Amino acid sequence: MIDFVDRSKYGLYDLVELISLLRSPDGCPWDREQTHDSISRNFLEEVYEYLEAAEEDDAEHMREELGDVLTQVLFHSDIERDRGRFDIDDVADAEVRKLLLRHPHVFGNVRVSGSDQVLDNWDAIKRIEKKQDTVADAMDSVCKVLPSLWRAEKIQKKAAKAGFDWDELSGAMDKLEEELGELRDAVDAKSAEGRVEEELGDLLFSAVNAARFLGVDPEQALHRACDKFVSRFAAVEKMASDSGMDLKNMTLAEMDRLWDKAKDAEASVAR
Repeated sequence: MIDFVDRSKYGLYDLVELISLLRSPDGCPWDREQTHDSISRNFLEEVYEYLEAAEEDDAEHMREELGDVLTQVLFHSDIERDRGRFDIDDVADAEVRKLLLRHPHVFGNVRVSGSDQVLDNWDAIKRIEKKQDTVADAMDSVCKVLPSLWRAEKIQKKAAKAGFDWDELSGAMDKLEEELGELRDAVDAKSAEGRVEEELGDLLFSAVNAARFLGVDPEQALHRACDKFVSRFAAVEKMASDSGMDLKNMTLAEMDRLWDKAKDAEASVAR
């Protein structure tokens, strides 16, 4: 058994020490076995769980989930400490230096007119740091494991800053309709699966572009569409059950009629 110091309140470096003890030879077998790859999904899940808590504005839940995210950061850092490559202090050192460098308007003599210029400067400094000589280099540097809608949005913003963009929303909307037509053509022609996938990807990319012009977060928009679908489907299921019907034995037309009723009920509540 490992004795751990008893305090009325623990601090950050108590958690650092605890992670190290858990991964030590006398610690937890499961913790010792983990690698970056084996817990990478856990890291992602903890971040999403924090975002859900933040969306609910639940302070206690947010504190708990931030602790889980912090544990993941410290766990990965401790793996690297064992490998002799870096530790949590090296992580903090690198981040402090990066933030100092990217805020010349706070820690230097650069003047900015507002947040937009701060972001422009940030991107310019980042491109120098990362040796991104071209706009394509900057696009290619966008994290490839981001949710695809967010990755598309970030790539499009970099293209827009280079002047490769529609002048107004109508151009983005026309492109969206064009891509829908090309997808329909591919499906009607019974094209190879690869072409259908390509055209569908182009349609989604264009939808993200329209969302950008509208000032809508495409990931959030789809998230809310999912919630709406689940809510309406639950209403359809309940109406069917109340009428003594089973969805499995209903026609699509019958379910569509219930769907329309659920939609109308939502609209009346919204009014």
